[in-house]
Amino acid sequence: MGLEVNDCGELIVRAPEKLSRAAIEEIIRKHQRWIENKLSEVEKRRQMFPPRKFIQGEKFLWLGKEYPLVISGESRPALKFTGQEFILSSRWQGRAREIFKKLYRRKALTYLSRRTAELAGLNGFRFTGFRLSSAATRWGSCSARGTISLTWRLVLAPPEIIDYVIIHELAHTRERNHSRAFWHLIEEQLPDYRQRRRWLKKYGFRLNL
Repeated sequence: MGLEVNDCGELIVRAPEKLSRAAIEEIIRKHQRWIENKLSEVEKRRQMFPPRKFIQGEKFLWLGKEYPLVISGESRPALKFTGQEFILSSRWQGRAREIFKKLYRRKALTYLSRRTAELAGLNGFRFTGFRLSSAATRWGSCSARGTISLTWRLVLAPPEIIDYVIIHELAHTRERNHSRAFWHLIEEQLPDYRQRRRWLKKYGFRLNL
């Protein structure tokens, strides 16, 4: 059985279907101290990185780097990224979160679909389709038919972290579970995958609006 506290402060329990509810609750009780510590860590992160205000000078991520937000008096476009800064129309500041997500999603579809195809070709993987998701707690998935799904939030991460997630999901086209063979396959493609995985566990909470 596995316990996880995600970046939203939710406790996720993974257990065999045959395990009784009473047994699950007992395991949770025994790990109460660990759960409380993890919840405390999540709260500390929230205090260090308060909710977005979408104001002049606030920094936003793109491919692992931070770029400042400039508030413009122009009504159009609502938001654009120049490669040096994000420019948001003051007229649309009240809907900034929604508009930022639209921009990120549009750019993510282009970047992630292209990069998935590139890495598949370079490493000999075959997948049947690509889908962009809005998942808040899952970076990606691979369907039984070989469709790769990736959350748009990944474009906030450094390129090497994005590549790790893509390779991870492409590896599932050959190995369906997280067996020893699966991780060996990952290591063949990315010898430093453990380091990239640790980065995602430590800083993944920042890849959001």
